[in-house]
Amino acid sequence: MSLIKLPFTLSSLRKSYASGVKPIDVVGEVYQRIQQLQDPAIFIYLRPKEDVVAEANLLPAESHGLPLWGIPFVVKDNINVEGLPTTAACPDYSYIADKDAFVVEKLRKAGALLIGKANLDQFATGLVGVRSPYGVPRNATDPELIPGGSSSGSAVAVAQKLVVFSLGTDTAGSGRVPAALNNIVGLKPSLGSLSASGVVPACRTLDTLSIFAQNVEDAYEIFENCCEYDHNDAYSKQVKPGKIGKCPSQFKVGVPDKATRIFFGDSIQAENFEQNIEQMKSLGAVIEEIDFSPFYAVAHMLYKGAWVAERYTVIEELLRNHPEALHEVTKKVIGAANQFSAADAFRGMYRLKELESIAKSKLAMVDLLCVPSIPTFYTLKDLEHDPMTPNNNLGTYTNFVNLLDLCALTVPSSCRSDRKPGSVTFIASAGRDSYIATIGQAFMGKQADHHDTEISKDEFKIAVCGAHMSGMPLNHELVSRGARFLEATYTLPNYRLYALPGGPPHRPGLIRVKNGSAIEVEVWALPKGEVGGFMEYIPSPLTIGTIYLENGQYSHGFLVESDGVGNADDISHLGSWRKFQLP
Repeated sequence: MSLIKLPFTLSSLRKSYASGVKPIDVVGEVYQRIQQLQDPAIFIYLRPKEDVVAEANLLPAESHGLPLWGIPFVVKDNINVEGLPTTAACPDYSYIADKDAFVVEKLRKAGALLIGKANLDQFATGLVGVRSPYGVPRNATDPELIPGGSSSGSAVAVAQKLVVFSLGTDTAGSGRVPAALNNIVGLKPSLGSLSASGVVPACRTLDTLSIFAQNVEDAYEIFENCCEYDHNDAYSKQVKPGKIGKCPSQFKVGVPDKATRIFFGDSIQAENFEQNIEQMKSLGAVIEEIDFSPFYAVAHMLYKGAWVAERYTVIEELLRNHPEALHEVTKKVIGAANQFSAADAFRGMYRLKELESIAKSKLAMVDLLCVPSIPTFYTLKDLEHDPMTPNNNLGTYTNFVNLLDLCALTVPSSCRSDRKPGSVTFIASAGRDSYIATIGQAFMGKQADHHDTEISKDEFKIAVCGAHMSGMPLNHELVSRGARFLEATYTLPNYRLYALPGGPPHRPGLIRVKNGSAIEVEVWALPKGEVGGFMEYIPSPLTIGTIYLENGQYSHGFLVESDGVGNADDISHLGSWRKFQLP
């Protein structure tokens, strides 16, 4: 049974199960997607398919009160799974876990199916996702961009729709930066709300598990299922998660004032944040601009102060006896702990308390904060030239959060004008997880509403499935004519996708059939006055027709004449021209 058209979200899988699909079918789909994607750097350990199938067969015939019955997930490989190796991305550190981490055990008892253990920046030290001997997972939005770290594999697995959700960890922003870079939701809950039993620490006093998902509702439901006091974890807290509610008609949002916004010269990111502020206003937000200097001062302390010595406690023996086992950058970052004394640690704690008083007085003026999730973007090539500065810069809006004991939620926003993913992060005091989830859900809902109503009478909606998509060779033919991106989606499962002969640029052919596959498309709004000039460059056997989308809507779009696919390769099983084009 092929489920390639099925979005991997909690609601969609539950509907599918209700219609007769079995968990073993979904397991088969997961492994099919992994095989098709061909990105071996996502996983450090992928469980054999037959083991997961056997586990699925042990589930009761129906959910029977198991809230996560048949839901596939992965965990970051610094989180223990019974009988599997835990490496923290360091082979010489590897050990076989004798039991599941507390949170993993809860998820599996709730019926969730563990697929594997995901790649990470070694010892969860980094926000870039490239500091691993197991390779670099490909960014799901643009393979030239870094995937973000340290929870790189966990984020990419969700963004590529291999699983419904994943667990990461977050000390400096590792549950938020990869979410922003891969266009998904990243939930960093209040410290102590999720047990750290069975998790390799980075900074034990600041660590938390994090959750990646496609939407806020899924991430928060996973949080609710995991949130339980653990008497074996000295840092566990009694936290009762609230419920996502209705967005208030008016609320006060603090944002960095223009004098203290940091984008490292990225004017497009600055522009995107302004657009997101306007969208917040449309939800009822009253914007309060705040001097963010105290927050940045706190952020600076995480890696430039004595807290780096807390990371040193985890790998002290390796550094002393087997330094060659460590990634060179990891060793350089954590090795800096030697310059700090016990007196420095106390001075750091005193300074943090002073800054915390100032920062929290500003937070008390508003209901929540809204910041850019990241200040700018970096490519893999950027990291080759400078492995340190991009990592430091990416923590601008994240490093202070755990030091101040705040909760945070990263959500996608409208794409930037250059088609890179947009995002914002909502931040609030500890224990207000449900509040920022309420705002985050409303913000994402507003995004969807905005896309649905964006076409004007002077625009022509067109769906493209190949070389005209963002980041592809012919995308300029849309952008140069003033076309605007609306959404990325899929067709109904009634199409075949072909790789047509000829090129470059190589072109796909989409044709409607009775029984086919769901194919990835992008929907754009093209000014009607530009339609003629655009059509002039469409060669035979391509044509324009009606394409039916998975959400029940339809659009004009590229199709291929039936007699034009005789010598073409059928690539429908990939479901995406992007996957066909990846090396």
